[in-house]
Amino acid sequence: MILGRVVGTVVATRKDERLEGFKLLVVQAVEPDGRVKDSYVIAVDTVDAGVGELVLVISGSSARMASGCADRPVDAAIAGIVDEVDLTPARGG
Repeated sequence: MILGRVVGTVVATRKDERLEGFKLLVVQAVEPDGRVKDSYVIAVDTVDAGVGELVLVISGSSARMASGCADRPVDAAIAGIVDEVDLTPARGG
C-alpha cells in the first residue's frame, strides 16, 4: 500500500470505456511522518476522496480487487481515507 495525499485530478475525455464514470486523482506519496516524496500516481477513486485528503492507495493486481474495479484496466485505486497516523514507538526492546 502507498500512503499519499490527493493533490489533483485528471480529466480524460477519451479513455477505455470500462473507466467511464470513475474519478481519477493524482496522489503524491508521503512518508508516515508526513514528509512528501517525489513520487506520484494516478489512482481510481473508490471511496469519494478529495483534494488534500490523506489516502491509502493499492496497486497492481490488488487494485482490481477494490470496489467496482474488477475486470477493468486499473493499476492503482484509492481504497481508504486516512483519519490518523500514529508513530508512537513500541515499548521495550
